[in-house]
Amino acid sequence: MPNTAIVFGVILIALGVGGYASGPMNAERITALIPAFFGIVLAGLGIAARAKESLRKHLMHGAVIVALLGFIATAGRLLSRVSELTATPAVISQAIMATVCFLFVVLAIRSFAAARRNS
Repeated sequence: MPNTAIVFGVILIALGVGGYASGPMNAERITALIPAFFGIVLAGLGIAARAKESLRKHLMHGAVIVALLGFIATAGRLLSRVSELTATPAVISQAIMATVCFLFVVLAIRSFAAARRNS
């Protein structure tokens, strides 16, 4: 699971950096990096879990919380404006972030359930 956290973290980092690099130069541009911030935390937790076996369980639970918060924040924002959504880069980035975070949460829950069954 730590490798999965790292991969999903890198995806979010790429999404944030890509959005930041391709956006217009204005004050709101920094918000394009929000997926990258979540990705840095997610990848960091994955790296720490790989390095410190005794803390793996706690670190992976932390990673799931980060991903769940990322999903709730982006999906909630999208759903609150569903009637006025257009396919802007910001909306596309939010939808991708919500999807990536949701997929990580689902994979983590499946992994946790399998680990519990095997113990």
